[in-house]
Amino acid sequence: MSLKPWREVAVPHEDVLKGTFQQAEFAADLSRVHDGTATPEYQNPTLFFQRTFITEGMRLLLDSVVKRLAGCGGDPVIQLQTAFGGGKTHTMLAVYHLARGDAVASDLPGVPAILDAAGVTELPRARIAVLDGIKSSPNQPVVHDGQAIRTLWGDLAWQLGKAEGYALVADADASGTSPGKAVLETLISRYAPCVILIDELVAYVRQFEEGKTLTGGSFDSNLSFVQALTEALKAVPTAVLLASLPESDKEAGSQRGVNALAALAHYFGRIQALWKPVGTEEAFEIVRRRLFSSINDKLAAESVCRAFADYYTANGEDFPHETQESRYFDRLMHAYPIHPEVFDRLYEDWSSLDNFQRTRGVLKLMAKVIHRLWKDNDKDPLIMPGSFPLQDADTRNEMIYYLPQGWDPVVERDVDGDRAETTEIENRDPRLGSVQACRRSARAIFLGSAPSTANQMVRGIELERVALGVAQPGQQVGIYKDALRSLGDRLHYLNSGNNRFWFDTRPNLRREMEERKRRFQDKEDVFPAIRDRVQKTFASGVFGGIHVFTASGDIPDDWQLRLVVLPPDAAFSRSGQSLAIDRATEILKNRGDQPRFKQNRLIFLAANYDSVSRLKDQVRSTLAWQSIVSDIKEMKLNLDQFQSRQASKSMEDSNEVLRRMIRDAYKWMVAPMQEARPGKGLSEVQWEHFQVNPGAQNLSQEIERVLKENELLISEWAPIHLATVLKNWFWKDDVKEANALNVWQQSCQQLYLPRLKDNAAFLHTLTAGAESRDFFGFAQGKEDGRYVGFAFGKRTSLFLDSSLLLIEPVTAAGYAEAQRAAEEAARPKPTDTAPGATGTGEAPPRAEDSAKPTYPNGSGATLQSLKKQFYGSIELDAIQAKKQFADLVDEVVLQFTSRPGVKVKIAIEIQAEATTGFDDSIQRTVKENCNVLRFKNAEFEE
Repeated sequence: MSLKPWREVAVPHEDVLKGTFQQAEFAADLSRVHDGTATPEYQNPTLFFQRTFITEGMRLLLDSVVKRLAGCGGDPVIQLQTAFGGGKTHTMLAVYHLARGDAVASDLPGVPAILDAAGVTELPRARIAVLDGIKSSPNQPVVHDGQAIRTLWGDLAWQLGKAEGYALVADADASGTSPGKAVLETLISRYAPCVILIDELVAYVRQFEEGKTLTGGSFDSNLSFVQALTEALKAVPTAVLLASLPESDKEAGSQRGVNALAALAHYFGRIQALWKPVGTEEAFEIVRRRLFSSINDKLAAESVCRAFADYYTANGEDFPHETQESRYFDRLMHAYPIHPEVFDRLYEDWSSLDNFQRTRGVLKLMAKVIHRLWKDNDKDPLIMPGSFPLQDADTRNEMIYYLPQGWDPVVERDVDGDRAETTEIENRDPRLGSVQACRRSARAIFLGSAPSTANQMVRGIELERVALGVAQPGQQVGIYKDALRSLGDRLHYLNSGNNRFWFDTRPNLRREMEERKRRFQDKEDVFPAIRDRVQKTFASGVFGGIHVFTASGDIPDDWQLRLVVLPPDAAFSRSGQSLAIDRATEILKNRGDQPRFKQNRLIFLAANYDSVSRLKDQVRSTLAWQSIVSDIKEMKLNLDQFQSRQASKSMEDSNEVLRRMIRDAYKWMVAPMQEARPGKGLSEVQWEHFQVNPGAQNLSQEIERVLKENELLISEWAPIHLATVLKNWFWKDDVKEANALNVWQQSCQQLYLPRLKDNAAFLHTLTAGAESRDFFGFAQGKEDGRYVGFAFGKRTSLFLDSSLLLIEPVTAAGYAEAQRAAEEAARPKPTDTAPGATGTGEAPPRAEDSAKPTYPNGSGATLQSLKKQFYGSIELDAIQAKKQFADLVDEVVLQFTSRPGVKVKIAIEIQAEATTGFDDSIQRTVKENCNVLRFKNAEFEE
């Protein structure tokens, strides 16, 4: 449901619409009304009461005056001592019109109810005397009908009884001395019922120097007159005195004014009646009556207020507690079409300013606000703090007038206007601009915080009050929270802390930070800061070295797998030319001035091109905050405690944002590769790119995951894949074996070959394929066409060195078969004996056969026992152990393994001693190698 704009429901008065109002029209002038020269809205009793809301304080006062004039009780003296602009002059005017009786009481809105409550049917017309302390001069007599009147008591007597009344005090007026209580009592009783209104009395009395007499009397004589007058009024039941006194010493002016205020307050205080100032709720009606002519559509107004009340209830966690109460709807209705928060801020915050009048100041300001909003065709359902048109010079100047120097640049730069940061933010972000979220928020903060000072313990307004001043039904409160975050990042005069926001004339630390940001250069400051933080994000992993922003000459060209992190000026872009590819190609091909050979050992990590500018800006911000905090600690910056805490908090926040931005920026894995087909040559170097997850907890593990999933890195390699590589690239028609070490080294150099994690992964593949006859055979060398240490289809111990050969499986099978056949042929066979050679029919034994077993014949001769087990031990030279062990295998072990049914077990015992002990490096290396070689036990002892 769309809500009607306020302009369609509440129509401002003509002078407000036209902008023809003047402050003088808002400032009620008692003397001008008494002289008959005031504007109609103050001079005409009916118009005056039509635009006057009778507050509770005014009702009580008028009730007392009515009873007093009717002789039914009431207070004889009423002192109106309220804050500047508290409505005291307006109250005096109400008494003036009521007592004068120029209009019938029934024609004065609100008056009949007062008369009824007082039990008065008809109020007698009273004589009225107005003593204006600003209009009167203590040393300048006033002439009435040829009679020079010098003092306040002379003026009082003339106004009440003309020449006849003046005659009672003529001598006292001429001498400047107080006429005394009896004379005044006679004067007042003769012309009762009467009303005496004294305004700005302090301004008059403070002009008298102590001990010096003027034509208007002296300081003491005027105080004596006040005392005598108040005493005289008690004796006249149908006379009443209203006197206004300033509330504060500052309003009293000079020291003489302060003394005069203290003395007058003492005398009036003896018999004064209580006066209740205007309350905030009453101000709603006062302002509405004065500024708006009527509410055209009561139902529409109620609908708007109900929508706001329901909106606050539905989003209770985002608004102040009082909005959750049912009576807040009543507040909305009473204040309509102005939001209650406007009155709360003006009456609670702005009225604390010395020169801001509670009622007159609000009226004057709101008249200009309403005029501008009407002119701009404002469509908001209510006039809210966020609606204040501070881009308008009249409105801005009116508000700044009451504030100390220095607020104009704050409003112009940070709050509202074509050149304000808020406008620029909204232009860049249509989401915020669609509801003017930044400008409305800044206006609400300004209205609620500008009157505060640095001396206050708690400054600014809460987030909930900012939301209350800007959010409207149908809008998401979150959009204003987003706006506040943007403002916090950009505005120079906005401060925040403990969920409160405020503007100050002193630039906030952000401005200092922005100025310091310009000091930092990419190469000298920004890149080293990024490098340090990138290095801290890596943990130990698959890489033998991680090189962050390292020159190509400083990146080793060895067999270790290495990750190269490219600097921000070599960022990766999927569209267009990529600086990362250019820089990576340079590092891939060269190590400084020398060519690089182990190209397949490099993986590159690059920043996202679109993120680099924001990353560098954030680094500058972080460095700036760090320098500010450093200067604070070294006492180079003079800041208060809040700003010091704010700087530390901003530095922490900036560091955290930078940490996330680095992770977000460095998200591209880039790896070189080549396509190659046997006989067709190699393609140009191609670059594969894969994105890492910035949200992963461990960057090193995330990089390893991406490498493995995309087969950029192989940690476990099946023997069949190695056999395929051997078949394609290493076994030739005339060469059926390949050097294993050369295969590993070629895989580190050639980009068309698989990239293995390390030589342990390669050795593991060899071991896994040893027991199968499908992939390859092994030999520890080849001499005169004969494989040394040949093994095929069985587990064997492998050492990756220059002698280890990988034999094509068909060739290995043929060699194994030939070896088996040769061994079978070399095996001796049993022979039959010639009949009759001996008495037993057996051939005589030969000397060389004495060691061989003899086989029984059918005669049942005694059998020679067979040897079924063999044990042997030997000590090897530690230097030549490898060759000696190979000889043992060929000459001894093969004698057993080549025969079927023979089980061979080889156990190796290694003992090493060092008088100086073994360091941690040796112990770690030996233990790791023993684990890889599957030792049953391997321990170091003391």
